Amino acid sequence: MTWAVEAEGLRKTYPGRTGEVEAVRGVDLHVRAGEVFGFLGPNGAGKSTTVRMLTTLLTITAGRATIAGTDVAKDPDGVRRKIGVALQEAGLDPRQTGRELLTLQARLYGSTAAEAKDVAQAQLELVDLVESGDRRIKEYSGGMKRRLDLASALVHEPEVLFLDEPTTGLDPASRITIWEEVRRINARGTTVFLTTQYLEEADQLCDRLAIIDGGTIVLEGTPSDLKADLRERKQLSEEPTLDDVFLDATGRTRTRVAGEVAEVQA
Repeated sequence: MTWAVEAEGLRKTYPGRTGEVEAVRGVDLHVRAGEVFGFLGPNGAGKSTTVRMLTTLLTITAGRATIAGTDVAKDPDGVRRKIGVALQEAGLDPRQTGRELLTLQARLYGSTAAEAKDVAQAQLELVDLVESGDRRIKEYSGGMKRRLDLASALVHEPEVLFLDEPTTGLDPASRITIWEEVRRINARGTTVFLTTQYLEEADQLCDRLAIIDGGTIVLEGTPSDLKADLRERKQLSEEPTLDDVFLDATGRTRTRVAGEVAEVQA
């Protein structure tokens, strides 16, 4: 099987004042094509470092990783052609319109002017921004900017879309809208690798998930299987939540945030 995302023994170290610092310590991941895979972990757990290695933004210290069969270290340009990346802070030019941004992105990926025009229209339709497509991005709300950033990451029809905490800071209504967009994108056949600190988000969207803590994977499985396993092991009288699964695996605390979505805390 060719995995959409595969990592074996992935490590990242940095020089520290008192020696080598291990940010990621032997991570193994296998993400199936077509699924929404959640990657959870508190700040400092190694989540962002792992994703930055998988998306060619950081070099790999040791181990190996492939995206749709392409080796990340040996062929980073090949990997970049197969992935889309929407980071937490969208890099959008506020002076452009949404349509101009998407047209430019399509041109950068080799589309002709006519093709780029069609691509921009299709992406605006995908994320339900047709009516706002000719407005300046500086006039967009936070949720609209996130949706436009998703569209921008999809103009070249990537096999794998990496989403880095796509709903952080959004109001509950905008968060639900982003969830709907992720489901729509995944339904088209795109594999989604979702990093999030919102446990309800992972429960709602993910086919499977992995929890990273201290630079290693501490738990992996489907949300339903992980909750069922916890209930059986602890002999709980009620169905546990993914919050409970996370706490059992890592011992972290939790708070409540806008929209009553639990956020993991260091």
